[in-house]
Amino acid sequence: MANVPDVLLNVGRLNYVWTNTESLLIYVIAHLLAVDKEAAIIVFLTLNTTRARIDLVERLAKRRSVPKAERTAVLGAMARLKREAKVRNKYNHSIYTFDEHGDISGTQLMRLVEYDDAIRYGKVEKMNDREMHDLEKSITEIADISKALWRFIHASERLKGAL
Repeated sequence: MANVPDVLLNVGRLNYVWTNTESLLIYVIAHLLAVDKEAAIIVFLTLNTTRARIDLVERLAKRRSVPKAERTAVLGAMARLKREAKVRNKYNHSIYTFDEHGDISGTQLMRLVEYDDAIRYGKVEKMNDREMHDLEKSITEIADISKALWRFIHASERLKGAL
C-alpha cells in the first residue's frame, strides 16, 4: 500500500520530467531536419502522440546523411525514452484502487486487450514499496535522458542560436 500524497507527488514528478524531456525533441527534430525552431515546433505539435514523435526522430536519425555518432546518440536516447514511456503510460492511463484505510493499493490499466473469443481490460498491479521505488527510478532515468538530450543539443553548432 502507498499513501495517496506520495503516489500523487511521484506521478506529478513523472509527468514533469516527461514533459520537459519530450519537449527537447523539438530541438532534435530541428537539427535532424535542418530547420529552424519554429518549423520544428510545428512538426512536433502536428504529431499528437509521443509514439509518433519518437518514431519520427528515430526515422530521421536513421538516414544515411546522419553522422554515425549522432545516430547512435539519438537512437540510444529514444530507446531509453520508449522504455520509460511504458511507466508513464501506466500511471497516466490507470485508475487507482484503494484499501480500507484510503491508501492506494494498486493500479488498473485502462486498456483493452482483445483475443479471438474474449476481451480483457485493466491489468491490475499492486502499489507497494517496490512499485514506488520503480516509479522513482523511472523519474531519475527520464531526468538522465533529458541530460543526454541536452548534451546532444549543446554539441550541435547549428542549434546554438535556437536555445
